[in-house]
Amino acid sequence: MKIKTIKAVDVALPKKVPKTIAKRPSWRHSAPIGLPMNKFEDFPPDVPGKSPGIAGKSVWVQIMAEDGTWGLGRTSFGMPIASLIDHFYAPLLTGRDCFATEHLNDMMWRASKRHGSVGLSACAQSAVDLALWDLKGKLLNQPVYRLLGGPARKKIQCYCTGDDLDWSIELGFKHFKITNPVYYDQGITGLNIMEDKVAKARDQIGRESELMINPVMAYDVEFAIRLAERLKPYELRWMEEPLIPEDLEGHIQLRKAVPFMPIATGEDHHTRIPFRQLVENRCVDVVQPDLHWCGGMTEAIKIYHIAEAAGIKSSPHAGLNSAYGQHFCYAMPECSLSEFHLSTAVGVPLEEMSAIPGVEVPKDGYLIPSDSPGFGQEISEDWITPYRYAVGEKRGGDVVL
Repeated sequence: MKIKTIKAVDVALPKKVPKTIAKRPSWRHSAPIGLPMNKFEDFPPDVPGKSPGIAGKSVWVQIMAEDGTWGLGRTSFGMPIASLIDHFYAPLLTGRDCFATEHLNDMMWRASKRHGSVGLSACAQSAVDLALWDLKGKLLNQPVYRLLGGPARKKIQCYCTGDDLDWSIELGFKHFKITNPVYYDQGITGLNIMEDKVAKARDQIGRESELMINPVMAYDVEFAIRLAERLKPYELRWMEEPLIPEDLEGHIQLRKAVPFMPIATGEDHHTRIPFRQLVENRCVDVVQPDLHWCGGMTEAIKIYHIAEAAGIKSSPHAGLNSAYGQHFCYAMPECSLSEFHLSTAVGVPLEEMSAIPGVEVPKDGYLIPSDSPGFGQEISEDWITPYRYAVGEKRGGDVVL
């Protein structure tokens, strides 16, 4: 079956109005978040929507086969990505065999070498690759997790990311990751703020739950080492993405300095090579590719097997917030604890807040993906329109850290 068209598109998801009245807004509206741009005084730790470097506008990709069947993939970062899809990858892949996901992934990866494979190009590649897997599942009338080898477990164990711990506990989650409100330039003040936050969280969730923290590249090596020493009594499951992804030597130094603190990272590492370097140097304990950014499902499988061969677990970034990550986590044996990012209003059931029809939400701390063909997203073709290129696109859309 040949690929007829590949195009960047917008998907106008129907606005969902919850029936339940919220108890309060989510932590997202008030909690400060440390991010790399905090280096500059114009961008102090604040809600992510005010800092450059967030995910930005969603970009969807629709790939149609010659029989009219179509699949959808999704990524972030708006107009530059849409342009790469429409003007670089679409001409390369149109007319080729839509089942040849390995071959097509390899073509995209190699074609990007002159302009770089690990940045925006990897995000564009992700959306195309995810659309190909969705299309393949629909053509074969199988959910993607079966194409990946079938379920590896009865249900996926979730952990919850967010600062509304009372609500997370009420929803049935047993394991938790809290956000980071500080940047390394804050020095001892930042250390004190973070230790206080971790101490309160540990008291709230008890000693039987896993607890993680999420710096999102806001630390340098020195700050991360000092904080790890401070947090040793709180038995963290991991410190996540403390350093910028390019700093391999920093990751090696950090791993040697704090052998007692597991390090997780990967949401901003793109394609297989950076993950191979992390694994070869034994400076990561959990790899966290984001399927929307790392190069797609095909590339995530390669990353998974690099880690698995070294005895290292995988836990995709925000893996359970999308159908793509749900199918991956369901099928891969070493995805034993997977992330659900919770930033919706407190008190409103998750079912009432789910943005994409057909995408499941956790129940009592576990999740089972849809068994509908492809990724199971129930998106009407009437909702799909060509991507609108607009100068000065407003930042927004998916803000998942």
